[in-house]
Formats: sequence, C-alpha cells, structure tokens
Amino acid sequence: MTMRQPTPSRRQLLSAAIALGGAAAATAALGGTASAAGPAETPRSTDRTADRAADRIVRSIRRPSIPRRSFPITRYGAVPGGAADTAAANTAAIDAAVKAANRRGGGVVTVPAGEWATGPIHLLSRVELHLEAGSTLLFSTDPAAYLPTVFSRWQGIELMNYSPLIYAFEQHDIAVTGSGVLDGQASTANWWAWKAQGDLDFAVFEATVNAGLPVAQRDGTLYHFRPTFIEPYRCERVLIEGVTFRNSPMWHLHPTLSQDVTVHGVTIASTGPNTDGIDPECCDGVLIDGANINVGDDCIAIKSGRNTDGRRLNIPSQNIVVQNTTFANGHGGITIGSEMTGGVRNVYARDLTMTSTGLQSGHRLKTNSVRGGFIENSNVYRVDVSAIGGPLLLIDYTYGEGNTGTYPPTVTDINLSHWTVAAATQGWNVVGYATDPVGTVRLSDITVDGALTKANVATYVTDLELSNVVIDGVPQ
Repeated sequence: MTMRQPTPSRRQLLSAAIALGGAAAATAALGGTASAAGPAETPRSTDRTADRAADRIVRSIRRPSIPRRSFPITRYGAVPGGAADTAAANTAAIDAAVKAANRRGGGVVTVPAGEWATGPIHLLSRVELHLEAGSTLLFSTDPAAYLPTVFSRWQGIELMNYSPLIYAFEQHDIAVTGSGVLDGQASTANWWAWKAQGDLDFAVFEATVNAGLPVAQRDGTLYHFRPTFIEPYRCERVLIEGVTFRNSPMWHLHPTLSQDVTVHGVTIASTGPNTDGIDPECCDGVLIDGANINVGDDCIAIKSGRNTDGRRLNIPSQNIVVQNTTFANGHGGITIGSEMTGGVRNVYARDLTMTSTGLQSGHRLKTNSVRGGFIENSNVYRVDVSAIGGPLLLIDYTYGEGNTGTYPPTVTDINLSHWTVAAATQGWNVVGYATDPVGTVRLSDITVDGALTKANVATYVTDLELSNVVIDGVPQ
C-alpha cells in the first residue's frame, strides 16, 4: 500500500516565529497576556473555513466495496451458547466462512442472534463481518488462543504480538457492521491484570528496539503486552459501523497505517486500563461519526508512532474528521499523542457533546522531547459541554519522559471555537518549554457558565489568541 505523501513540517516556520516573538512567549509565561483576533477573519468565518476543509476530507474517504453474498457462520459449523469450550470450534468456523467469502470474490459473514464464543477473527479482502440484531461474540480470554503472533504495533512500536481480537493485515475493502455486541470479556481477572507488569516490561522492550532489534524478532508475548480489540494494519477502505464494543484487553479500535477508514455509529464501553476508544495511528483519511464513547483512558487518541521506531517509519496521521460524537468518561475527549513521533496534522472535530466530570480534558495534546514530531492544524469546534472534570484544552509537554530528549516537538495552529460549557474546572492549561514554546493557540466564542476551580495556565506559548471568551460572566 502506498501512503499519501506528507507535506513538509512547519518546524522551521515556528522557529522563525519564536525568534521574532520571544517577548510574547515570555509574557505568556509570566502571566498569560493574549492578543485579539484581527478583523480579516472572524471566528465564525474560521468555522466555515474548517467546515469546508472537513467536508472535503469526508468526501474523499472511500468506503469498502463488498458483494452482498451471505456466508452464515452456522453453515460452517459454529455452535451457539457462549460456552468457552466451543470457542475453538467457532473460531475455525468463522475462519472458514471468511476464507470462503474471500475465495468467491467477497461477501458478508453473518453472525445470527445468540451468544457465540470465539477466538481471534482475521478478515480478508472484500469480506464483511456482520452481527445481526441480538448477537454477541464473546472473545476468549486465554492468551494461547491468540497465537501464533502477528505483525502489530504496541504503544507506537512495531513488533510481533498476540493477535488482536479482530485483525486484518494488508487487506482492502473490509468491514465490521451490524447491531450486535463484540465483548472482549477483559477484566482484572485476566487481561487487565497484566497492566502493571507490562508497564515495567516496556523499558526493557524499548531498549532492545533502540539497539536495533528487527521487528520480526520483537516478541511481545515476553512482555505482558495485551492485544487491541480491532486492528486493520496497512489496510485500505475500512468500515466499522453500528456495533457495540465492550471490555477490550486495551485499545478498542486501532486502525494502523491505513487509508480511508470510516467508523460510524459505534458504541464503546469499558472501565479497564488503557481501554482507549478509537486510536487511528499513521492513518490518512479517517471519519469518526456518531460514536458514543465511555472508557477508562482516552476516548479518541490520534497517534503516529513512538520515539526511535516512530522515526524509522516517520508517517503522520492526517486528514481526520470526528463529528456528532458523545464523550462520557475518559482521560481526554479529542486527544493527540503521546505516540506522535511521525506527526499529526489536519484534524477537524465538530458538533461534539461532553457529558461527564469523569472526562479529564476536552482537547488533550500530550508529548515530550523524546517523542518529537509535530501537531499542527487541529480544530475542535461546536462543542456542547454539560460537565467536564478538567480543562477544555490541555497541552502537556511534560508527559511521560518529559523534557529528557533531543527531539523538541512542534505544536501550533491549535483552534477551539464555539464551546458552550455548563461547568469546567479549568479553561486551558498550556505549558511548553522555554526553549521550545507552544506556537499559536486560538480560543474563540467560548462560554463557561460557572466559576473555575483552577486558574488558567499559559506558560511558554508564542501566541495565545482569545476572542469572545467568557468565563463566569467575565470576558477574558
């Protein structure tokens, strides 16, 4: 698959701006002065410009083409009931249905109503997995069921690992659809109990990667690295629609190095560690529309690889639209990073709803000088917040390893507009480095009804622009 070619980074432009605007950065660090938006482009015209750009991305994303031939899993020996001892037989039956559909030039593998125990499902080109109303796939929690290992990515680093629960590698025109439930059955009794040891193992693993260990020799099963739920890897034209995901071992939806990805009308629910909702990584052309997300980590986290291995691939995530989506609990609503070494650009998130004090931040950007990379042209607008348990905007250069590396990140052209907020603890918390400040941040037409419980922070920011920002009745 040939990825669309990225345009050059704007690091040099930002460096020039820093050189010219050092005084602005210093005053922002000292007290948070802000400039007014100029008359050439009003906040509302900025929204219209963002909408036009977002609409162009949406129109460009191609959906899969899949014949409507039906391949019911019962035809290939699947047994209902959900008992764990039927998982192996059902795994084989679903695999046979997928391969039969693929041989015929494509088709729809259907899961009837009822509970069905299974192991991993590997999709092939022009095959759709369709869950009929009342159906539930119950995925095994036995790690051995997810062997042999497959080519994957764990926290931004390529490796061979346990198979994702639903996986596709270098396929095209694939889909997971329907109104049924996909249940990973993860809990503290199985996959989630691996988190603490996996965190300790990661430094050992990354040291081998930095020393040049080839991907084929990176065995994730040695390090307690949990699989993701659904991972289309190097795929084209992917659709995930209608289904409910719950209780993934870790990240739920993880399209990686893929093009033309559509996620529509899904529900994602989990309380476990690292159970991000939707994490597109190094993808070009992604639409997330009408999702409902309530998770134990970031709701949507846009990623592009991590550290040394991320620089080896050096592929950005770009041209991403999130719309008509509701966020309940999570660490961040629209998050970028921290695996952002390949860069992230052209993000448009619009017409969103945030409903819970369990959501720790609205737009969260997390990075450090070990990650490097860039974030540019991120737009989060027309957001209705009934409650949020942290800042509307969080830009954090101290995440993870902090300022301990030699790859200062570039973060600029970050735009929030038309937020209506009933309650929040903080408006913004933006902290760069003295030697590498955050670039341009624009907040416009934002109203917070009540008083904040934490002071706003803007430290080492070249250009913070506020236009019609009102907090507890006081213009900022």
